[in-house]
Amino acid sequence: MAESLAEHERILQEIESTDTACVGPTLRSVYDDQPNAHQRFMEKLDACIRNHDREIEKMCNFHHQGFVDAITELLKVRADAGKLKVQVTDTNRRLQDAGKEVIAQTEEIIRCRIQQRNITTVVEKLQLCLPVLEMYSKLKEQMNVKRYYSALKTMEQLENMYLPRVSQYRFCQIMIENLPKLREEIKEISMSDLKDFLESIRKHSDKIGETAMKQAQQQKTFNTALQKQNNVNYGRNMHVINGRVPEPKYEITSKRTLEEEDEHEEEVLTAHDLVDFSPVYRCLHIYSVLGDGETFENYYRKQRRKQARLVLQPQSSMHETVEGYRRYFSQIVGFFVVEDHILHVTQGLVTRAYTDELWNMALSKIIAVLRTHSSYCTDPDLVLELKNLIVVFADTLQGYGFPVNRLFDLLFEIRDQYNETLLKKWAGLFRDIFEADNYSPIPVANEEEYKIVISKFPFQDPELDKQSFPKKLPMSQSVPQIYIQVKEFIYASLKFSESLHRSSTEIDDMLRKSTNLLLTRTLSSCLQNLIKKPHIGLTELVQIIINTTHLEQACKYLEDFITNITNISQETVHTARLYGLSTFKDARHAAEGEIYTKLNQKIDEFIQLADYDWTMSEPAGRASGYLMDLINFLRSTFQVFTHLPGKVAQTACMSACQHLSTSLMQMLLDSELKQISMGAVQQFNLDVIQCELFASSEPVPGFHGDTLQLAFIDLRQLLDLFMVWDWSTYLADYGQPTSKYLRVNPSTALTLLEKMKDTSKKNNIFAQFRKNDRDKQKLIETVVKQLRSLVNGMSQHT
Repeated sequence: MAESLAEHERILQEIESTDTACVGPTLRSVYDDQPNAHQRFMEKLDACIRNHDREIEKMCNFHHQGFVDAITELLKVRADAGKLKVQVTDTNRRLQDAGKEVIAQTEEIIRCRIQQRNITTVVEKLQLCLPVLEMYSKLKEQMNVKRYYSALKTMEQLENMYLPRVSQYRFCQIMIENLPKLREEIKEISMSDLKDFLESIRKHSDKIGETAMKQAQQQKTFNTALQKQNNVNYGRNMHVINGRVPEPKYEITSKRTLEEEDEHEEEVLTAHDLVDFSPVYRCLHIYSVLGDGETFENYYRKQRRKQARLVLQPQSSMHETVEGYRRYFSQIVGFFVVEDHILHVTQGLVTRAYTDELWNMALSKIIAVLRTHSSYCTDPDLVLELKNLIVVFADTLQGYGFPVNRLFDLLFEIRDQYNETLLKKWAGLFRDIFEADNYSPIPVANEEEYKIVISKFPFQDPELDKQSFPKKLPMSQSVPQIYIQVKEFIYASLKFSESLHRSSTEIDDMLRKSTNLLLTRTLSSCLQNLIKKPHIGLTELVQIIINTTHLEQACKYLEDFITNITNISQETVHTARLYGLSTFKDARHAAEGEIYTKLNQKIDEFIQLADYDWTMSEPAGRASGYLMDLINFLRSTFQVFTHLPGKVAQTACMSACQHLSTSLMQMLLDSELKQISMGAVQQFNLDVIQCELFASSEPVPGFHGDTLQLAFIDLRQLLDLFMVWDWSTYLADYGQPTSKYLRVNPSTALTLLEKMKDTSKKNNIFAQFRKNDRDKQKLIETVVKQLRSLVNGMSQHT
């Protein structure tokens, strides 16, 4: 119980000392205690309340008198307060009436101050906006005058410096929205200008290239003239290309040439003068400022690659004229001159790697095009002009730093083609010379004419020099003409070798090789064709042999001629030799063979005129007319052979006699000839005697003894056998080296004997034998049988 009271006392203390909001937990403890604790707590609470009421009553009783006194004092002050209120109200009324004007003025001041503040604010804002408007106006003006790069810089200043200060204004928002559109407009305009620029340089590429090539050529001419002038001044040896000695006035000419070159160079325009490059600079700057430089570079390079392909595509008829090639080269040079200019005046738009790649692509295409189109050229002058253009083209681009070694390698291929066209041209010249030649020795009436001939051809003959005028040179007109044309060919070949940056040794080797081709192929072919022509007779063939002999002797002078041009000694290890000796020897051999053939053909023509009466009983007593004509022809022909080498004339004479002997033998043994009388044999013997007399008369000097007569030995022994009728000796000595009729073949004797035997059946010579001596007929039969046995024995042995 005591504990319960103490607990209730504690709870009451907590309630008194605790905030009302926190009384809940304290009161809850009252209900959580023992049963009836709530009742006891309420009793305790009532007791506590009564105690407090008693204390309050005591306090009130203690202070009551003071409270009454205070109320009394307040009632006294109440009247004074009313008076004071009236006074204050009056004072306030009067103060309000007096302050109305002040209030009005104050309000006016406030209004003015507000206006002043607003004006100041407006001025400040205008000061911020005016530069923006000025810059925007400047931007518009720059756009109008097409100063796009400056306009972009102005835009950048607007965006970074001016517009952020006044971005809250609506006009600024409009400006901000317009700036990207203006940038796009500038990009489009600059790109349009770039396209116009690309179109312009495409049109002007040939002019740019022509100017650049002209400058390169002038520079080369200037350097060459300067070098020659120095050589003259210092007395150096100078080998002129055409082999002619320079005149003393060359120094003056050189100075004049240099002055003219200087004047001309001042008039030559540069690529920058011909094309305005500002659009590409402007476009590059604009795209760089816009941060889109890579896109511009890619577009520029792509478009230029397309233009390169168009430039590298030649016209189908380019090979027909040199102007076609010149225009082609000018366009290419112009293209790469522009690229080189762009490379050096811009940074990054064109790189060296890009130009090298583009050049390598172009070079491969150029070489392929030149290979194709140059193969169509048949005019050596056009090929030479093409070579000169390629050299200027290569020198020009080499001056801009592009490698051109492959072009010079291509020139060596074109050189072979040039030589082929030269060979074709000179083949026509040789043919014309041979056609116009009269194939007779050159007559010279006086010393002047003689000097003219030897000035054209290196001819020396001490014996001929001793003769008085008029006289004849052994060769015909074609020899000096051929010699001159060979020298002209060497000049023409040398022209192609100029400016190829090759050593004198290489040039010497090229000249000798091309000259060898001219001699061994072209001239040799022309000579061979000339020799085979049907209208070329024996006299012409003899003259051709004489001509080739002199041309062969002149080959050493041609070698000296090349040596003087190239200044390369013939003793140099790698120096080629001319093969003219073999060419002219082959031509002579062909002419000699043709002489032998034509002699035989002429003999055959005379033989075909033979008209023997093979059944005649008695000979005519003289040789046949056709044979005498033939012998007279041979005599006159062999007289012409006096200028030929001895072996040639001897071989021709021996060949003619052998062919004549063979033809006469074939005439006797002809299968169509069935019968021959003894009178015909005797007549035939008279003709053979004339042939032997001709052979013994030594128609051509140089034969020893009866060498030439041996050509008719077969006929002589055969005819002697039948004329003497010495069959017993023939049959007895047959097969022995010492036989009198060693060259008589049994089959030949049998054939002729059977032809004569058939004649006996028609009362010819054997009719007398039959009447006079029948035993001889039996002897003939016996001889025929023995001859047949010999023939059969030979065939079996074979």
